Amino acid sequence: MDTAPTASTQAVDDLTVYRSLFAAYPDALLLVDAAGSVVLANPAATALLGYATDELVGLSVDELVPDSIRPRHASYRHAYAHAPRSRPMGTQMELVAKRRDGSEVMVEIALSPLQDHGLPFVVAAIRDIGGYPRVKQALQRARYSEHLAQLGRLAADGRDPQLLLQQVPTIAAEALEVEMALVLLLERNRLELRVAGGVGLIAGEALGAIVPNRGDTPLGFVLAQGQPVVVEDFRAEPRFAIPPAYLEAGLVSALAVPLQDRGRVIGALKVRSRQPKRFGDDEQRFLQALASLLATCLQRAQSEEALNHAQRLESVGQLTGGIAHDFNNLLTVIQGNLQVLEELPLLAGEEFAQQLVGAATRASKRGAELTSKLLAFSRRQVLQPDAVDVGAMLLSLADMLRRTLDQRIAIEVDIAQGCPSVLADPGQLESALLNIAINARDAMPDGGSLRFSAGLAGSLPADVRREIDDASAQDERFVRIAISDTGSGMPEEVKERAFEPFFTTKQAGRGTGLGLSTVYGFVKQSRGAVSIDSTPGFGTTISLYLPRPWDDQPTGDEAGPAADAVPPGLKVLMVEDDAEVRSVARRFLDTLGCEVTVCASAEQALLLLTPDARFELLLTDIALGPGMRGTELARLAQERLPQLSILLMSGFSAELLDADRDSPPGWELLPKPYSRSELAQAIARALAA
Repeated sequence: MDTAPTASTQAVDDLTVYRSLFAAYPDALLLVDAAGSVVLANPAATALLGYATDELVGLSVDELVPDSIRPRHASYRHAYAHAPRSRPMGTQMELVAKRRDGSEVMVEIALSPLQDHGLPFVVAAIRDIGGYPRVKQALQRARYSEHLAQLGRLAADGRDPQLLLQQVPTIAAEALEVEMALVLLLERNRLELRVAGGVGLIAGEALGAIVPNRGDTPLGFVLAQGQPVVVEDFRAEPRFAIPPAYLEAGLVSALAVPLQDRGRVIGALKVRSRQPKRFGDDEQRFLQALASLLATCLQRAQSEEALNHAQRLESVGQLTGGIAHDFNNLLTVIQGNLQVLEELPLLAGEEFAQQLVGAATRASKRGAELTSKLLAFSRRQVLQPDAVDVGAMLLSLADMLRRTLDQRIAIEVDIAQGCPSVLADPGQLESALLNIAINARDAMPDGGSLRFSAGLAGSLPADVRREIDDASAQDERFVRIAISDTGSGMPEEVKERAFEPFFTTKQAGRGTGLGLSTVYGFVKQSRGAVSIDSTPGFGTTISLYLPRPWDDQPTGDEAGPAADAVPPGLKVLMVEDDAEVRSVARRFLDTLGCEVTVCASAEQALLLLTPDARFELLLTDIALGPGMRGTELARLAQERLPQLSILLMSGFSAELLDADRDSPPGWELLPKPYSRSELAQAIARALAA
């Protein structure tokens, strides 16, 4: 029997082979007619484009391109129909196909016309290049860059750090296509971390939750390393203990990077997945970039808040300085007249009158103290810096506090070996320490521990370094004085306002709110800084950073002029534009035995300063109304009478500060209000100088 195939059977076999090849081909194949409609589609095409076979057949190929380029594609197709040729596309340009669900896929396309074979069709071979390793990597990196740009836009549009902390985990999870991401920030005690934001959080990780910062925990290990940590499989992790909640939640792999602010670790950003070995180098680089951008945004927000806070304090300081100026002039008149009244022979035997005068005097002194505190906060007080033995001062203060504070408060003093002196006003420093101690006492109503310590500051913390006005100051030139208590501590919102004047958490009538604000002003004016470290329920530590003396300086205890060494008959030229202050000062000078000539202006005084004038002391206010200032008058007076002693006075401490900086060393300064005794002491110092 003849078994050779006939022509008809051969054609059937060839057709079967061709259909099998068409169906088995790994790329998507579409047979398209001259009108642009799909005639045949292989299974790879239905899988790539998301259509069923019967949906593709009869569909225009224009439906398979994105809407934005469909008009151009139609014109390209018509032009190709007039001159068909084999043509690969997508190797030098990006082509995109549109799936049935509207999503898009990057492709390469090869067109093969069949007109040469007598068939009015074109075969379109479509290849998904999104799966290529290099393309996949490029797409992945582009996606990462877009998510980083998204965070950048969020940071530019909104300055709220809390919003960023909530958005960053979402961005990280979406970019890396993982189930879980979270941001944690170190608490001030650096022993705990707080969950500041997250998605897909597991048990024990709710927003605001506190987790321990220990080296044997996953997060503690990251912070201890200070560099990215990858976990390929929690079930085989030997470096730290795995919390049961991780395994219960089905977590398998993780990537964590530290958050750093100027080289200091402040928290961590972490992503986790239920797939093993999920994170590679690209994921690590992306998460590091995201963490760096977040840390920069947080640092900027913190710097802006610190600047705003400083500006608020400066504005209040200027206001209080101006109030103090006027108030001091009033107090000078009040105190001066009260002192004259108290010494009048007519009232010497009047007990009730003496009581009234005494009460008014005490009230005026309290007013003067309040003004002094306002000036201390506004950094407009006149300081007399000296080398202060910190150890001796703390021991003396602690001894006094042991006798006066609640006996249930244990007081400790720890002075580092070789602790150097500080350059500060001794009286103001002691007052600042006492203010802090009193606040500590109030925070421990049931007793506790109050600890004073002092020693070289060493490397200054970054926030302290920013607070120091002298940018050229060296870290080793500072001494840290710390006062710690075991009281109730301060919540964050109280700590942020602790240095504001008139802010207090005490009951009405129990505090002015000026205690810590005066400490702040004094330390800043002394070219130092102050910081608060406090946690509710764990107490508070307030640290003063004060500069050391650059060289040996005499202490305030060295011998000086006698307190009231005003020679009888001292010839004084007094210049004061305020009539009531002038009257009080005249009475004081008269009772001190001086021969006084009074002027209301500098111009009037200059007429009396002739070469043969016999004045020994010029006592002048600095601000003398619209005319010449007291400092200018003093210079002209000494040019005419070189032996003339100068005593400047003012109710505005900023004027005294300027005079202290710009005037010759021999000029003496007297702040208002002043008593007769204080005036006598200032005159004695001016004559001695």
